[in-house]
Amino acid sequence: MPATDTEDSRRGARHEPPGPGTGAPGGSGPGDSDEMASGLDALESPVSATVATSRRVLAKAAPPLAAVALVLVLWQTAYALSWSASLPSPAAVWGELAGAWSDGTLLPALGHSLLRCLIGFAASAALGVPLGLLLTRVAPLRTVLGPILSAVQSLPAAALVPVAVIALGNSEGAVYAVVLLGAVPSIAVGVTAAVDRIPPLLLRAGRSMGAGGLRGAVHVLVPAALPGFVTALRQGWTFGWRALMTAELITATPLPGIGRMLDAGRQGGELSLVLASVVLILAVGVAVESALFSPVERRVLHSRGLASAAGR
Repeated sequence: MPATDTEDSRRGARHEPPGPGTGAPGGSGPGDSDEMASGLDALESPVSATVATSRRVLAKAAPPLAAVALVLVLWQTAYALSWSASLPSPAAVWGELAGAWSDGTLLPALGHSLLRCLIGFAASAALGVPLGLLLTRVAPLRTVLGPILSAVQSLPAAALVPVAVIALGNSEGAVYAVVLLGAVPSIAVGVTAAVDRIPPLLLRAGRSMGAGGLRGAVHVLVPAALPGFVTALRQGWTFGWRALMTAELITATPLPGIGRMLDAGRQGGELSLVLASVVLILAVGVAVESALFSPVERRVLHSRGLASAAGR
């Protein structure tokens, strides 16, 4: 065979691609690719997703649980060292809650308070949001009502209860009036502030594209101010819940609520019942905040690129 043919065959052998299952050391063949793909699939398995979700939930729940544990430890320490002769132990407060559950007074009181606050909050939102939007559109009305709403918002609920009781008597109407007076000004002021923070350029761009008047309010103004609206509603719920507890504490309504439990403990000098009522009030506030307002706020902020996906 000629030397040229032999050299060509050697060159072809050197440039021949490796076959299946073969390859240079350190190379990757189809078998290696299959193994890598199976490894990636394993990483993306439902088990891994479940573990990641569990870790996120644990990371969010750990700080508040640690705070509660710290408060209980300090409370128990203060009781054990007799720092106050009237301070009950955490077990005694838990016993009051368990006793109210067993005698059937806890759930009705909790249900009455929650129903009142939900109805009052819905009515406050229905009045406060349009009022806040109206104040941003009518300057003379804002000049007149703005200071009044701010003044009413700064009033403690205890100052509103006598006015409502004298005007409406010891009735459910007086309780709802106190809730409205506590929540409506807060929501209206918050909505007004949220609209004021909208960039004017955004509103001008909407008008240039034909979104003016009611259409502009629906498609430009409200979506742009939505994070501020959520904050205003959250603040309105907080003010309404506080006002409701004050109204139930002072008024003598036929349907007892948590505030009535608090007043019963005050009149009987039972600090354990008072603290049990306070714990219940705090638990409802934290539950509503964690289950309703915080998720809604995170979703709204994330949809606008104002919060990272890790915070969802």
